[in-house]
Amino acid sequence: MKENKLLADFLRDKRIESGHSQMDVAKKLGYTSAQFVSNWERGLSSPPIHTLRKLSELYEIPPDMLFDITLKTMINQVTVDLRKKFYGKKGKG
Repeated sequence: MKENKLLADFLRDKRIESGHSQMDVAKKLGYTSAQFVSNWERGLSSPPIHTLRKLSELYEIPPDMLFDITLKTMINQVTVDLRKKFYGKKGKG
């Protein structure tokens, strides 16, 4: 299960809605490869916090909306991690 899925899907959807390619976004953020954006959108990693602010401007969405999605994603990650540690690899039960 990808704990970053909420943020990943949101970032992908907003990028597409804004009409940018992954490479466009990467270049505007100062990255040399679209791989960074791809990894965020697949839930393999998350953008740094300062980059999230830039993404809200680039995608023309309220920063609070991106903050809320990021917070929910982080809570999901902590919940999954804690469940694994508490219950073992299988999770609950």
